[in-house]
This record gives sequence, structure tokens and C-alpha cells, in this order.
Amino acid sequence: MDKNIAWCPGCGNFGILNTLKQALAELNLKPQDICLVSGIGQAAKIPHYLDCFFNGLHGRALPSATAIKAVNPKLTVIAESGDGDMYGEGGKHFIHTIRRNPDITNLVHNNMVYGLTKGQASPTSQCGFMTPVQVSGVSEMPFNPIAVAISLDASFVARAFSADIEQTKEIIKAAIQHPGYALVDILQPCVSFNKVNTYQWFKDNTYYLEKEHNPCDRQAALKWALENEKFALGIFYKSEGKQVFAAKEE
Repeated sequence: MDKNIAWCPGCGNFGILNTLKQALAELNLKPQDICLVSGIGQAAKIPHYLDCFFNGLHGRALPSATAIKAVNPKLTVIAESGDGDMYGEGGKHFIHTIRRNPDITNLVHNNMVYGLTKGQASPTSQCGFMTPVQVSGVSEMPFNPIAVAISLDASFVARAFSADIEQTKEIIKAAIQHPGYALVDILQPCVSFNKVNTYQWFKDNTYYLEKEHNPCDRQAALKWALENEKFALGIFYKSEGKQVFAAKEE
């Protein structure tokens, strides 16, 4: 679709949009086979730029996606929003969607700040991060979605970095093909309102999970998720054989 994209030049959302397009094309998924669901926010604009979208309320992408999958199991359903929308306003839905385990993919654009509302701290903002509202810096520990998802035995948990197109694409493809709820937390910079967690900062503070890591090992996955010095990238955990809510029809 040819549309004016309302993101700042250099925004990490561009990389995620392009990567998602590549992943869907390589999986041979056509627009009529997909429903891309979002809530509200800069990241939540992404479905508007693909011809297969549904817009939910603020923080409500996951229940909308679950309902869509329940009534049309043949659709590939992807819930996509930012860290504020998904982990803040949508936090309770995040937890209970993991419990329910619908066959949907959950892509979260995590830039550690609220972008649409001009730079307030989000649930994933780091301690000390200063904003026009948090003038003395954030005092709370950041929410760790990877650790929470693994603790709740989510059936697929991964983290990617928007600038690494190839790895992000392969993770998204694996998440879409996984039967059950699949979380992909995608680190990305906000070039307008987060001058701390920049492209270079993420490059310096991320690393790839060891090739020997077994994603079926929940304890090992949780260990990597709780790493505080830097952010591990890759597929942390996969739980095979969990009962799937509204499973695909044969």
C-alpha cells in the first residue's frame, strides 16, 4: 500500500515494518490470510501500512487478536504494539493471554519510552531515565517481559533488535509458524524522545544467545532473561505440546 508513513526519520519502526513484510512474503502469506491487530501508539500505526489490519483500543490488541483467531482459526493473527501499550495499559491482557495460549503472534516494539504522547517513561524505561515528566529520573525497576513470559510458561519467547533485519525476520517467521502464543520483544530506538537508548547503545548492549542454548530448557532461558548487564537476542524458550486455545483447523 502506498501511504504516507507518520514516523520520524530514522525511527526503528521502519525496520520492523520492512522486516515484517519480508517475513510474510517468505511465508507466502497473502493479505487475505492475515489479520494484523494493534492498540494505540506509534508502533500501533504499523497495521495501517499493510492491507490486512484491525485497530483495537489502547492496550487491547491481545484480546482483540484472541477473539479474531477464535472466530476465524484459519487466519494468521498478529498482535502488534509498543512497550507502553502492550506492557502498560495492556499488562493484564499480556499476562492472561500467555495463560490462555491462543495461536497468535505478539510483536512488541520496545523503545523504552512513550512516543506518541511525547516522551514519558514506559514500563521498560531504565532506572534513572529522565523525561519531561520524570524530571528526577525513573525510580522503578523496568518491567522484564521476557522473564515474565518465561515464568508464566509462554509457549514461545524471543527478543530481537530492529536494526538486525535478517535475525529479526527469521525470529518473526519462527514465531508465526509456532502453534500457540508467541512473544517477540523487538528492541528499537526512539530517535525523538529517547536520546539514551540509541542505535549505537543497543549495538553496544546486546549480544546473541549462544548457539548451544537449548530453547526447551526453561531454567536456562530464565537465566538469560534475567541478565542485567546486557540484553540477549534470539529465541529464549519454546514449550512444545501446550494446549492451544482456538487451535487452527486442519
